[in-house]
Amino acid sequence: MTRLKEKYNNEIKNELVKQFSFKNVNQVPKLEKIVISCVTRDAVSNPKMVESIVEDLGSITGQKPVVAKAKKSIATFKIRTGLALGAMVTLRGVRMYEFLDRLVNFSLPRVKDFRGLNANGFDGNGNYSLGLKEQIIFPEINYDKVDKVRGMAINFVTTATTNEEGRALLKAFGMPFKS
Repeated sequence: MTRLKEKYNNEIKNELVKQFSFKNVNQVPKLEKIVISCVTRDAVSNPKMVESIVEDLGSITGQKPVVAKAKKSIATFKIRTGLALGAMVTLRGVRMYEFLDRLVNFSLPRVKDFRGLNANGFDGNGNYSLGLKEQIIFPEINYDKVDKVRGMAINFVTTATTNEEGRALLKAFGMPFKS
């Protein structure tokens, strides 16, 4: 069992029960999955870009990414149906907690001029989305092999029903939100 999973079971559940006065322990929100995706428009002109995105996401997460393909053609952007545009990874279980631990403790502090995460990234149902501008903040990425600095979207899917519950859960895991 990972460090964050033990922390959730031993400390965070009890804190959230007190904070939101849940009647049942099963009402306490939990982290279901983390989805990391990276899509680039440069893949239209250079199909090799998708391979480097897959390699980067694979080394960051320790899991093989799924290639994201265009669902419909858009002539103005020179996109055809089925064209590979990026990749995505869905993390659950042990890998999810390990990634969250590395993100909070190693990667986010490496962001230049970091003052905390924007708390407006919640969707109304307790899920949080965050965008990173560069993949080189992760220690797994070899800086010398990076062909282009590109960003990624990270979505935290929780079982929370409100933004306050989701924010309290992620804050208890150590997410550094702006006050």
